[in-house]
This record gives sequence, C-alpha cells and structure tokens, in this order.
Amino acid sequence: MTISHSAQRPADPAAAFAAARRLRLAPPWASPRFAWASALLLRLGLAAAFLSAVADRFGLWGPPGTGNVAWGEWGRFVAYTGAINPWAPAWMVPALAWSATALETALGVGLLAGVRTRALAFASGVLLLAFALAMTFSGRGVEAVLSYSVYTAAGGALLLAAAPAVPCGALAAGGQRARTP
Repeated sequence: MTISHSAQRPADPAAAFAAARRLRLAPPWASPRFAWASALLLRLGLAAAFLSAVADRFGLWGPPGTGNVAWGEWGRFVAYTGAINPWAPAWMVPALAWSATALETALGVGLLAGVRTRALAFASGVLLLAFALAMTFSGRGVEAVLSYSVYTAAGGALLLAAAPAVPCGALAAGGQRARTP
C-alpha cells in the first residue's frame, strides 16, 4: 500500500517555518531569525573576548591588582605565557606571547567586522582549544579552564564555523542572498 501526500512542500524554508509557527508546530528556537541572532551573538562575543584579553595585556582595563584585571601589563602576560607553556625555552616565550596577541587581535577584529566568519571561527576554535589544553596540562589543572569556560568558547567557535549560511537581513522578503553572520 502506498501513501500519497497531495500537499506540496513550500519551496521557501522561511515560509514553511512561518506556516508551522502559525500552527504552533515549531519552537521559537527553530526560527531562522533565532539562528541568525544566535550566530551573531556568538561571533560578537568571541570578538569581544579576544579584544578584551588583548586590552588587558596592555593595561587598558587598569593596572595589576585592579578588580577583574588578569594581567594589567605586558610583563605579567609574558610570564603567564611561560607558565602555561613550560616546554618552551625562555627565549621563545616572548615570541609566543606576541604571536598569541597578534593572532587574537586579528581574530577579534575580523570576527567583529564579519569577514570570512567561518574561517576565522575555525581558527578561533583551534586557538582556544590549544590554549585550553596548555592550561590543563601546564600544572594549572582543569578547574581554571572550566571556570573560564575556555572549552565552551572553543566549542562555540567551532560550532560557528560549522553553522550553515543564514539569510542576512533577518529574512527580509524573499531572502535570496545568504551570508554567514
């Protein structure tokens, strides 16, 4: 016995979602607008986190000892870089600190601008995962990594890299163009 469905599926996913929503069949988080807004929030959050960490290294959030300041000056950040990379010879530590800072600045600015989002999100995930592993195995232990949500940020960045393109313009009429947020 064959069952035939006479109703055709709508060609536009946004129209299909709207129809399902009117019938209360789809949860609000299944909306393309929700996906777009979530990806945008994640992208901006990652950018802000990278740029905030860089600002802290140069004392822009205040001097060492100020509330919510991790380093407050470049020298303390270089010392921290050496502490989480105990395998690195002393001459290499400043180069690692500058490399991390340059990479985080580039990733932060690129994500903020929305340029090559998937590639930058993937690079962000890899960098954050490397940082998390360095923290975990440098003697700091897993507690600090979990308290600072580094694995969560790495997972979010990798999820952003894997996210499908979402129509830009909050699904304005027709939404033929697709961009990643």
